[in-house]
Amino acid sequence: MTMRMERQVLFWLFAALLLILTIGLLKDVLLPFVLGILFAYLLNPATNFLERLGLPRLLASLLIVSVLIFLLIILLVFLVPVLIQQVQQLAVSLPGELERLKNLATAFALAQFPEKAAEIQAQIDQAYSSLTGNWSNLAPVLAESLWTQGLALFNLISLFLITPLVVFYLLVDWHAMTTKLDSWLPRAHRDRIRQLATDVNEAVSAFVRGQGLVCLILGIFYATSLSLIGLDYGLLIGAATGLAAFVPIVGWTLGTLTATILAILQFWPQATPVLMVVGVFIAGMALDAGFLGPKIVGQKIGLHPVWLIFALFAFSYLFGVVGVLVAVPLAAAIGVLVRFALKVYLDSSVYRGEETKS
Repeated sequence: MTMRMERQVLFWLFAALLLILTIGLLKDVLLPFVLGILFAYLLNPATNFLERLGLPRLLASLLIVSVLIFLLIILLVFLVPVLIQQVQQLAVSLPGELERLKNLATAFALAQFPEKAAEIQAQIDQAYSSLTGNWSNLAPVLAESLWTQGLALFNLISLFLITPLVVFYLLVDWHAMTTKLDSWLPRAHRDRIRQLATDVNEAVSAFVRGQGLVCLILGIFYATSLSLIGLDYGLLIGAATGLAAFVPIVGWTLGTLTATILAILQFWPQATPVLMVVGVFIAGMALDAGFLGPKIVGQKIGLHPVWLIFALFAFSYLFGVVGVLVAVPLAAAIGVLVRFALKVYLDSSVYRGEETKS
C-alpha cells in the first residue's frame, strides 16, 4: 500500500511538472485564456447562486458575463484615463521630483551633520546620479517589456474578444467539466484525490476570491483617502498599493514609502498632510490585519509571505505576465501538494528506514 502511494505521488508530481512546462512553452498566447479561467473561477459561485434561484445555467452565465463586460467598460471609460494621465504626469515630473528630493535630503543632512558637509554632499550626489542613471536605463526596458508581453495591439484585441468568450463557456460547462474530471480519477485513490482537490480549492479560492476582494477594498480605501488629502498621484498610488496587497507586507511597505516620499516633496515643510498620509497606510494595515484578512481570507491560503514573494519572482521570471497572474494560485496549490507529499514521505519506508514487504 505504501509503495503504491509513493508511486501515486510521483505520478502527480510528474503531471504538475508537465503542466508547468506546457505553460512555459505557450506563455505568449495564454494570457486571455488564463484571465478567462481566473474570472470564471471567481464568478462561478455567483453563477451557481443565480442557478439556485431558478435561472437556467446558460442564462445565468450570460447575465454574469454581461455584468462583467459592463463593469470593465465603466472601468476603461472613467478610471483608466485618469490613471494613465497620472502615470504620464509622474513620468514627466519625475526628474524634477528627484531633484527636489535630493535638495531636501541634502539640506536635512547638512543641518544635522554640518562638520561632514563635503562627504555628505558627495554621497548624495553619487546616489542621485546612480538613481537617475538606473531609471533612464530601466524606463525603455519596461516600456518594451509591457508592449511585447501585455499591451501589443493583438494581445489587447485578444483580451477584449477572447477572454469574455472563455469566461462564458467555462461558466456554462463548469459542472459538466468537473463531473467529467471526477469520472477520470483512479478508483482506488478517488477519495484521497477528492480531498486533495478540496484542499487546493480552499487554498486557491482564499486568494482568488478572498484576497482579490481584500485588494479591491484596500485599493478603493487608499485611492479615496489619498485623493481626499490632496496628494498628487493619490489615485495612482492608492490603486497600485491595493493591487500589490496580495503580497502581505511588501505591497503595503512599497505603497507607504512611495506615498510618504511624494507627500514630503509636495507638502514640506507642512507636517500635518505628511502625517495624514502615513496615518492612511497605518489605518489600511490595521483594517487588513484586524478585519479584512481574518474575515474574508482566513487561514485557508496557508502561504508564508516569503514563499509568496519567491513564487511571484520565480513565475514572473519564467512565464512573464502569465506568471504574475498564476503565481499565487499555483503557489497555494503547490503548497497543498507539497504538504501532502511530505506527509506521505514521513509515513513511508524511505523515511522510517523499514523494509516494505511486497
